[in-house]
Amino acid sequence: MENKPEEKKSTNKILLILLALLLGGNGTFAWLWWQEKNRANVTVVEKQEVLVERDNVKTDLLALQEEYATLQTNDKGLQAELEAKRIEIADLIEQAEKHKGDAYIISRLRKETETLRSIMKHYIVEIDSLNTLNKTIVAEKNKVSSDLSAEKDKTTKLSKDKDALQSTVNLGSILKAENPTVKGVKFKSGGTKEVETTKASRVEKIKVSFVLGENKIAKQGTKPVYIRITTPDGKELCKSQDDMNMVSFNGSRGYYAAKQDVNYKNEEVALDVFCANPNPFIPGKYLIDIICDDVIVGQSTITLK
Repeated sequence: MENKPEEKKSTNKILLILLALLLGGNGTFAWLWWQEKNRANVTVVEKQEVLVERDNVKTDLLALQEEYATLQTNDKGLQAELEAKRIEIADLIEQAEKHKGDAYIISRLRKETETLRSIMKHYIVEIDSLNTLNKTIVAEKNKVSSDLSAEKDKTTKLSKDKDALQSTVNLGSILKAENPTVKGVKFKSGGTKEVETTKASRVEKIKVSFVLGENKIAKQGTKPVYIRITTPDGKELCKSQDDMNMVSFNGSRGYYAAKQDVNYKNEEVALDVFCANPNPFIPGKYLIDIICDDVIVGQSTITLK
């Protein structure tokens, strides 16, 4: 009988321990349930964000598809590249629809969309350059067919070139040909004496003089300077019409009459460039373009009688 209180106390301790374990287990279960619920909520939010980004990417791709559809050119090679990009965009749109819940793929589609948009900007510039070149060719054909139309086309082209030159000169590193002067010259005393003349029949060479201006931020070194001359009949004066006598300028290409290398050291350099003609000079107005670093850096004219 004396051991019963002790047994009762032992039993109570066991019950208290069991109760504590039960409460602890319930608490742990509740905490795990809460954690799982939070993870589920985060997963739902993340999936919603992926879906929203998928919709945004798809919208951008559809807009990009329409923009690429507007790009047209007569150049077969360029047109084939544009068609390939249109097919690529259609494939990306299909992937965006197929993998709408895949965050990795949607992120990759976003990067590819941005890359395609950047490439499109280059295509726009290239197409504009081709269109400019085509317009120049058409203008030159019109010059041959009508002197009146030719003079009007030259004036319009000169005005456009001046506007383009002004915009280009505003770029800090672009050089400028200052105070350009043009003369018709013939040579006496065995070619040692230079005589100026305005009569086309007497002109042996066209002399273009100018100062390549100071520019402290331009790149130093040897720079080829080209003289491009458009004759009164709309042709380009050159030794021969082949690739060796062509120069790039303002996004176009043409034939040059003369070339002279200059060692530029960010200081003014005075140049005299003589331009010969394989054919006799004809009377009329000659348009002079001075080109350096693929840009027209100066212009002038001369009229021979």
